[in-house]
Amino acid sequence: MIQVQYLSQPIFTMLPTISTIPLRHMASGDVLSLQVYKFIGAQPGKKVYIQSNLHGAEIAGNAVIYQLIEFLQTINETDLSGEIWLVPVCNPISTNVRSHVFSSGRFCSYEGKDWNRIFWDYEKYADDLLAFAKSQINFEPEVIRKNYLAQIQEKFAKILEKINSSTGVPYTERFSYKLQSLCLDADYLIDLHSYTNQALNYLYLFRNREESAKYFLLPFGIQFVEFDKCEEDAFDKTFIQPWLALEQYFKQLGREIRFDIEAWTLELGTGMQMNPDSVEKGLRGVKNYLAYKKVLQISGFPLKESESYQMLLKSRSQMKKYYAPTGGMIQSRVELGTSVKAGERLYQILNFNKEGKLPTVIDVSAEQDGLVYDISANQAVNEGELVLGIIE
Repeated sequence: MIQVQYLSQPIFTMLPTISTIPLRHMASGDVLSLQVYKFIGAQPGKKVYIQSNLHGAEIAGNAVIYQLIEFLQTINETDLSGEIWLVPVCNPISTNVRSHVFSSGRFCSYEGKDWNRIFWDYEKYADDLLAFAKSQINFEPEVIRKNYLAQIQEKFAKILEKINSSTGVPYTERFSYKLQSLCLDADYLIDLHSYTNQALNYLYLFRNREESAKYFLLPFGIQFVEFDKCEEDAFDKTFIQPWLALEQYFKQLGREIRFDIEAWTLELGTGMQMNPDSVEKGLRGVKNYLAYKKVLQISGFPLKESESYQMLLKSRSQMKKYYAPTGGMIQSRVELGTSVKAGERLYQILNFNKEGKLPTVIDVSAEQDGLVYDISANQAVNEGELVLGIIE
């Protein structure tokens, strides 16, 4: 017998507004949709946008959102300032991709694009950000934010004109428009991922947001140090990049401004798994961060250890991938989370051949000290396939 368990109804219930948004009309006649859960507080405040499962195999964030929905129903609307938008399973196309029992869905199979490298970055299309900064130099940050957001939204609206034209646009452009239209005016964006292979829990962050990062209470963070070198059109990057660029132009003009706008990608462990530890750490981190930002006023948060919490910060350039030098079977590989020294063996490849020779075993050693933060799920590799990743 199958039992269906719905969210319990607490004494003080703050029910979300639920919106279903058509996403894609399929050849079969079926329509794929998004579902957005909006919790609106009693007092005005910041807008928080949280989504999960942009890549098909990265499902742990769905459990985080489920538990957030469950938790938010237990608080009074006076405990929430502003609004929280939650979008689980934000990419049904990628979530439903299967190859036998394996879920992949990292790339759009029709266009060959990474689902998290397709988003629109206003900074690339802005006419003259330096001139805009000069025109706003004496305004208060909130006024500048309002004026700048209006410019971004005006340019963004032109995408819809192209979508609705006779020629239309590829699906990835339609999809990216739908997601970005939900969060363009948000203050804080949290994109919940996992890793396609086996991985630790960590987050990605941008410059000048280090203080906020520690409230997620994750062991380490990967930081984009030079904002102008972050060229990938990822969801978090395209959200915050215009604001980072504007901050930089103000700095050139002699004024330091930090907009209270932040974007985060949380990597919650291993793909194709709802790992309880990763889910628990993701939920705790999100609640703690929102309490720190005064979006939530909840007992016990922010947690006492947050202020003195030491997060290991590394730049993205310190992430080093190790690829198989030849094909074969991986054996004697170091465990996930292992600290290694330069020269230590990382793994062996059991190498077979079709040359009438006996099989060989090849040792692969670390080129530098570091921490093993991800390893391939498949221990059979072709030449040039990923085996593991190390943070220096």
